[in-house]
Amino acid sequence: MQLVRWSYSRRKMVRGYFDKFPYSTVYFRRIRRFYIVYMVDWDESDPLVSQEDREEMQHLINEELGRLKEYEQRKSRKG
Repeated sequence: MQLVRWSYSRRKMVRGYFDKFPYSTVYFRRIRRFYIVYMVDWDESDPLVSQEDREEMQHLINEELGRLKEYEQRKSRKG
């Protein structure tokens, strides 16, 4: 999966568009210093979005915005 484009939506939110889901819009919300999937405006033409897809989307958007280090160090990832 690749991040096609992204744009700021409103305060603390970013919209992302991915090649695997060309008709759907994914909204990310900033939590502390990284972004997580907040909502998916899903289109029936696209495949269902799985948990693995959401994690990959979060990784791609945080990498694009320079917040990958904070995303990988989040509390939910620490065992």
